Amino acid sequence: MNQKNKRRLVGPLFAAGAALAIGLPGVASAAAHGEGEVVKWTPAAWHGAMAAMPQGDPSRGEKIHDEAFCASCHGEAGEAVTANWPLLAGQRAEYTYKQLVDYADHRRAEDARSHIMNVVSEELSEQDMADLAAFYEQQALPDKAKPAESHPAHQLVSVGDPSRLITPCAACHGSNGSGGINESPALRGMPVDYFVRTMELFREGHRHNDVAQGMAQFAEPLTDEEIAQLADYYAVD
Repeated sequence: MNQKNKRRLVGPLFAAGAALAIGLPGVASAAAHGEGEVVKWTPAAWHGAMAAMPQGDPSRGEKIHDEAFCASCHGEAGEAVTANWPLLAGQRAEYTYKQLVDYADHRRAEDARSHIMNVVSEELSEQDMADLAAFYEQQALPDKAKPAESHPAHQLVSVGDPSRLITPCAACHGSNGSGGINESPALRGMPVDYFVRTMELFREGHRHNDVAQGMAQFAEPLTDEEIAQLADYYAVD
């Protein structure tokens, strides 16, 4: 990644990202025009990137969050204030760091929302990314009682479906959606619309930043009804 010695995230940059998202002329990303080859992660490449991840400073991350207007979409502390954006509060730092790296390198360029993050993330150094990730990791996940075993998604979450080679969600994302290890995100409290859209993107082959296409493989056999049930399982009322 091309490193920046100084951040240049200011109001005009955020406005440029927003303009791109709503299709205004004159603002475009390389990924939107298919320029360049996006290198997908292999397990070895990701482990190398993870080993090189800088130590994050939460206090500096909070400052970046404020100065870069992150709260405009992600709330005061990454709490997912609308259905359009993911939950960042309480996410493992490795997960958030990876998403920022993927946006900057255009591994994530699946829709207009991602194009905002392409513009923003390109202006972050890896240290900035690690600092932001550390700040969000310090925030609390939403409270949620573990869903009853009678919930229609319980089987997929806890057991999976061996007949379709579907691994249980809990194997990577925790028994109550509180997150797994490394880049596996917490799902508890994820907005329903965002969850459904993300799973559909993986299932239809439009998300390309999963290591070794792991999520794409797990999502491909899922029905619309199953995705909706999973979204409800993890959502906070």
